Amino acid sequence: MMNTFENKVILVTGGVGSIGSEIVRQLLQDKPKQVRVFDNRETEEFHMQNELAHHPSVRFLIGDVRDKGRLRLAMENVDIVFHAAALKHVPACEYNPFEAVKTNVHGTQNLIDCALEQDVEKVINISTDKVTNPINTMGATKLLAERLVSAAQYYRGSKRTIFCSVRFGNVLKSRGSVIELFEEQIRKGGKITLTDRNMTRFFMSVRQAVGLVFEAAQRAQGGEIFIFKMPVIRLEDLAGVVVEELAPKHGKKPAQIKTEVIGLRPGERLYEDLMTEEEAETALETDELFIVLPSIVLAPQAKGASGSYPQAKKAGARRYSSRTGKPLAKEEIRVLLKREQLL
Repeated sequence: MMNTFENKVILVTGGVGSIGSEIVRQLLQDKPKQVRVFDNRETEEFHMQNELAHHPSVRFLIGDVRDKGRLRLAMENVDIVFHAAALKHVPACEYNPFEAVKTNVHGTQNLIDCALEQDVEKVINISTDKVTNPINTMGATKLLAERLVSAAQYYRGSKRTIFCSVRFGNVLKSRGSVIELFEEQIRKGGKITLTDRNMTRFFMSVRQAVGLVFEAAQRAQGGEIFIFKMPVIRLEDLAGVVVEELAPKHGKKPAQIKTEVIGLRPGERLYEDLMTEEEAETALETDELFIVLPSIVLAPQAKGASGSYPQAKKAGARRYSSRTGKPLAKEEIRVLLKREQLL
């Protein structure tokens, strides 16, 4: 990653969120010329501004990706854009579907248009496993965002902009994540709530998520979707480890914390997919990543030329799903959480 961001002007939309803020913090280690934090949450920007007051290269901008004019001004002279702004909570998007369309779809198209106008070097869009065979509004809108980003590579004309997406699973200890929920329930001495004992999810840490974003920024040639190979965790096992580790820290015995099964929330499903069988047929892979090539043929790499991606080989035609992946054992979950300093 050497020199990828050095002396660059970088814009991070959703820059005070869990992923966006960590992108900003790690970018500052690579000596960028300027990092612009773009978000519509003034209180969080205020706190982050105090945290990073000793970094003169950071600029804090209030704005919304729905506002194309504001976004255009924020993107002047920008080299790289990390697009983390989105409505991400599944139930909220189910109850407010067109609000999700405004941010996740129209907001992404605004960003694409401004990036082409300003001749930005690279745009990295942050996506989610909910886009794979989507059954909820959030997944459907983020799938459209992915398609918009990939298609932009096709119609960019003579512009130099490279567009790509990264697809995440659940990010451990991100804002509003399940570990935060479990810890709050333990602190209050109440019950741990589970939607279903058999529910499984792909998980990654914030550190791993940002690492994938930066690797995509380095590898991207246009229109790809980068997917980190993540472990599968059963939610009941995760809850058990969190209770065993955190209950004593809050003056409780693990046996005191009961579990209540509350059923699936609106738009939720038992399992998640990160890559469909159709995508896998033309995807490449490395030891750590799948690289889903664009369905619209853009350049030699879109025809599956693995030589365009060092250490990549053709992926087997298989679905990448938490339904079929072997879940981590409880002790493996414990080791993972402690290694990532999440407990």
